[in-house]
Amino acid sequence: MAQETYDAILVGAGAVGGWVAKELTEAGLKVAVLDAGRQLDPSKDFLEHKRPWEMPFRGRRYGSRESVERQPVQSQCVMYDEYTAHQFVDDTDNPYTTPADRPFVWIRCRQVGGRSVVWARHVYRYGDLDLKAASRDGFGVDWPFAYADLAPYYDRVDRFIGVSGEAAGLPHLPDGEFLPPTRLSCGEELLRTVAREKFGRTLMIDRSAILTRPHQGRQQCHYCGPCSRGCVTGSYYSSPASTLPAAAATGRLTLIPDAVVSHVVVDDRGKCKSVYYVDRTTRNHREAISSVVILCASSFESVRIMLNSRSNAHPAGLANSSGVLGHYLMDSARGGRASGVLPVLRGVSDSQGRRPNGILVVRFRNVEARHPDFIRGYHLQGGASVVAWEHAYRTPGFGAGFKKAVRESRHWRGTLSGFGDCLPYFENRCTLDKEKVDAWGIPALHIDVAFGDNERKLVKDMGESAAEMLEAAGAEDLQVSTTISAPGLSTHEVGGARMGNDPRSAVLNGFAQAHDVSNLFVMDGAAFPTSPCPNPTLTMMAVAARGCDYLVREYRAGRL
Repeated sequence: MAQETYDAILVGAGAVGGWVAKELTEAGLKVAVLDAGRQLDPSKDFLEHKRPWEMPFRGRRYGSRESVERQPVQSQCVMYDEYTAHQFVDDTDNPYTTPADRPFVWIRCRQVGGRSVVWARHVYRYGDLDLKAASRDGFGVDWPFAYADLAPYYDRVDRFIGVSGEAAGLPHLPDGEFLPPTRLSCGEELLRTVAREKFGRTLMIDRSAILTRPHQGRQQCHYCGPCSRGCVTGSYYSSPASTLPAAAATGRLTLIPDAVVSHVVVDDRGKCKSVYYVDRTTRNHREAISSVVILCASSFESVRIMLNSRSNAHPAGLANSSGVLGHYLMDSARGGRASGVLPVLRGVSDSQGRRPNGILVVRFRNVEARHPDFIRGYHLQGGASVVAWEHAYRTPGFGAGFKKAVRESRHWRGTLSGFGDCLPYFENRCTLDKEKVDAWGIPALHIDVAFGDNERKLVKDMGESAAEMLEAAGAEDLQVSTTISAPGLSTHEVGGARMGNDPRSAVLNGFAQAHDVSNLFVMDGAAFPTSPCPNPTLTMMAVAARGCDYLVREYRAGRL
């Protein structure tokens, strides 16, 4: 039997992969999507409505002893707990290495949908302040296009996935096409007034990929709360609930789960001809043939595949004539935060319920005036709500008196936590480990990444700025952190196959097409030349949409 050939093979079915599958199949291409994980069954795998007493370990933070032993890296993710452990990779089967003095926390979800099932759903646009940052401060390179080039694709993504939010009229955080926003709590209204009147800063409700009304056949959010555990109503954007069904409806999608991709096979001309993979459960080796290959496996996984795709035509890794493949890895700098009790609101009730999102303090550093200590900037996320029960473990007493004390000591707490730019350093890189392989015999990554002095100064400032705003709002019992966290914990890892107009210093062009290999595209975060502070997923999808339009034009013209 002849092996089936596809117009395009797409590796990865996460937030970006689902979008690419939709775009290409709706354009008429026959597409195979290879994903390393299993297909989820929402009726069994989504546990957002399970109560603690329905769980074997009563919903405790880390679940079973076995999961903790086999997931020491994944358990560091804020979204990880007994409800979600099955959605994160087994670190024993999926190893990687780092230098002893340069730890990196690589959070991964191998399942159809990837991290789009457990993500925090923040969706912000990059403006020219982000895309052209190098022209302002002289560090690194600009993106190979401007906001005006990307804006129509942001619009396209917004319209399909559904983004709730409010317009702010700020050029450095461009407005989008929004569904109605969720409402600020009264504590957050207090913080917004203080931020505006005392500091000239903009505080607003998060822009989130959460539906506040029915949209594209999906139901609006019903505020059940624990979004990371899945969403049976599809009320936030995930590829299994949104883009993958749209692609399947065309009849031109072939979804192949449990396909652990090893490498891309090239022909005598050095062009892609197939993708080689291992079946996750049977360990059988397979090969899928196509005219075009698109990598959306997640930033570091896509780079890993390219590094492992060595050949006579590409001895240093696929499409690596520039020598920068695997370099310029980044993750949002974080660790600066502050929280405090808001006594002025004692006795005020909180009517927000289990709202699925928080607040944003828009970037205010290095927007106009230059900060003397660091370049680029950060924003602050967080919220203010009533602490109803969490303080009980610190409350003395027993019985009726204890319960009365817990009820009467409820209080409002405000929290602000920063995410900042990470500069692109050449020395932050990944390579293939020479000895360690994963459970399928594929070389593991060696990740060598550390934050620099600019990131440390930026994180110190974000903690101090968060504290000064809370203090100005009358907060007490302030808890402040100005210590930078390990890279990886933001789960915003990008870079490694950066875009640029010069093939001597970039792997991809401005359409996410490899300079060296015309029928190879890398449309996930690996393409990012920089790591701005706004959360990156919306921009990944917009860049992919733009790249798909270009890919389809080139494919129909026979230039791929």
